[in-house]
Amino acid sequence: MKVELYDTTLRDGAQSEYISFTVKDKLRIAKKLDELGIHYIEGGFPGSNPKDAEFFSRVKEIEFDNSKIVAFGSTRHAKVKAEDDMNLRSLVDSGTDYVTIFGKSWDMHVRDALKILPEENLSMITDSIEYLREHGIKVFFDAEHFFDGYINNKEYAMKTLRAAEEAKASCLILCDTNGGALPFNILEVLNEVKGKIKTALGIHAHNDSDAGVANSVIAVRAGATQVHGTINGYGERCGNANLCSVIPNIKLKLHINCISDNQLKKLTEVSKLVAELANMSHLHNMPYVGRSAFAHKGGVHIDAVLKNPLTYEHIKPELVGNERRFLISDLSGKSNILAKAKELGLKLGKGSPEVKVILDQLKEMEKQGYQFEGAEASFELLLMRTLGLVKKFFVLDGFRIIVDTHYEELTSEGTIKVRVGNRYEHTAAEGNGPVNALDNALRKALEKFYPSLRDVYLTDYKVRVLDTTEGTGAKVRVLIESTDGKDSWSTVGVSENIIEASLKALIDSIEYKLHRTRGQ
Repeated sequence: MKVELYDTTLRDGAQSEYISFTVKDKLRIAKKLDELGIHYIEGGFPGSNPKDAEFFSRVKEIEFDNSKIVAFGSTRHAKVKAEDDMNLRSLVDSGTDYVTIFGKSWDMHVRDALKILPEENLSMITDSIEYLREHGIKVFFDAEHFFDGYINNKEYAMKTLRAAEEAKASCLILCDTNGGALPFNILEVLNEVKGKIKTALGIHAHNDSDAGVANSVIAVRAGATQVHGTINGYGERCGNANLCSVIPNIKLKLHINCISDNQLKKLTEVSKLVAELANMSHLHNMPYVGRSAFAHKGGVHIDAVLKNPLTYEHIKPELVGNERRFLISDLSGKSNILAKAKELGLKLGKGSPEVKVILDQLKEMEKQGYQFEGAEASFELLLMRTLGLVKKFFVLDGFRIIVDTHYEELTSEGTIKVRVGNRYEHTAAEGNGPVNALDNALRKALEKFYPSLRDVYLTDYKVRVLDTTEGTGAKVRVLIESTDGKDSWSTVGVSENIIEASLKALIDSIEYKLHRTRGQ
């Protein structure tokens, strides 16, 4: 059985709240989807906006190895001939060999939304497909709201499919446009429809009942040969079926080779890139591609995974380009410590006295409010310091923060004094707030000794109040993420004083970088 993957991230995904791709973004994503092995990439609606029109113009310059670009649009308007319909003409002018058009298959929509007779809607479907085919275009027909339409008026929903089939559409896609169907609905309807239609069937599932992925997979199991979805499940309202789950489910669970093994290994990379270009956080708990998808925290779990990963992992993470991670927390046992040490290339045995020292220190620090799950660089330093493997690159001799008002604007200045060997450096810097000023001053003082710090900057800064009942006197935990343009790392600091907590996290960040670059 051959299953074709149809990505609509650039059109349906872009209809998601908070997401707006530039033309450059869309072209870059399209090339990545091609590398992933996606068969069809829906580029957008050329008749709706200049941005999509520009995309179709520029995408012709790109060579694709695996993917076909598809233009998207609707059937002709009521009371307008197909050859006179601006939407259909824009689809032809897009220059693509494939076009997907959507048409109504729920009689309620025909009656209440379009306000036309049912027969007119059938003519619109037939005329539109025939017009596009006359121009040498292969047509996919999206039967919009098909499952709702079929449940409410089976006879009319089937008439819309037959109209598209008689016009020789290449594939009829059954759409759960409202996203309310459940897997048993999909299975029942598909089993009935496939016996009445000879044309290939597809599935286009939305996620409003959190069943988009399940509905897509069950549709394939029932005989659908084209699957629509978006990367990371982006889409209108609650999103579309997430291809980052659909693809590995089809390939690894249904054992249908929709893409190659090497292409599947690119899945996590593509997921992260699309999230970055969408300016959205990459959800850590996404199946298959999330950072936490193969992360283990409980000591019993880690001990078992070290013996046999299948004990707590349903697939090998490397199959989808992800990686196994062992988390450090107050639930940690010796297995966690040993696993993390092994990950860092350190030789520690279960009987090593250092393991107990590290474990005791870890539990004491977490009692104070530290949390190392999201601050792995700080934990690595804790491990290395206990083993005596971290050089003391500098000593902080003191710091001061001045916050002043200048022309009705708040200004912050950080003054810092550090010692490197026998040499002292006393310097100051301004910043957007006291923490930024302190960060600037610390790096300014140390850059003279360690030039590699010029490339380091903060990319994220989070503050968590640990005990809200203490009010302004409560302890806070500061988590910062830093990068040098190549690698990223996270560190943590805890104190009743937010400046001190921030400084602890900043110092760990700098020491981690210097440890990694051997003090350059």
